[in-house]
Amino acid sequence: MKTKILMVCLGNICRSPLAEGILASKLDSSKFMVDSAGTSGYHNGELPDKRSIATAKQHGLDITNQRSRKFTKNDFREFDYIFAMDESNYDNILALAETQEERDKVHMILNQISPNSNAEVPDPYYGGEQGFENVYQMLDEACSIFAKKIS
Repeated sequence: MKTKILMVCLGNICRSPLAEGILASKLDSSKFMVDSAGTSGYHNGELPDKRSIATAKQHGLDITNQRSRKFTKNDFREFDYIFAMDESNYDNILALAETQEERDKVHMILNQISPNSNAEVPDPYYGGEQGFENVYQMLDEACSIFAKKIS
């Protein structure tokens, strides 16, 4: 059975698609499944933001097969690990959790780099291109650490 990991941000078009693509590239797809979702559902069915696609492409990753979807309670049953990009999304995910087992699956992604810091991946949506590259670098470091831990 595959270990399933879910990356979550607000709209599932900027940060979590990058996180999904980055982590998936570091893990054996026969043993792991990586997906992403957003807590808002504003962009259901849409491709990742063109700036996320371009940033991923610059690093040799193609994330154009991804489509935005809303995080649901069912994701607690489906996934072994759920990573939030920031405090607000972390709180929104936990608000849907019904058991301690579900709550224990939810983590802040940057705690992989700095445990218990609860540092946030900044939302690059309203910023320039450099914001997407900065987000990529943060997520790449966090995903490298997590991939080593679980592989």
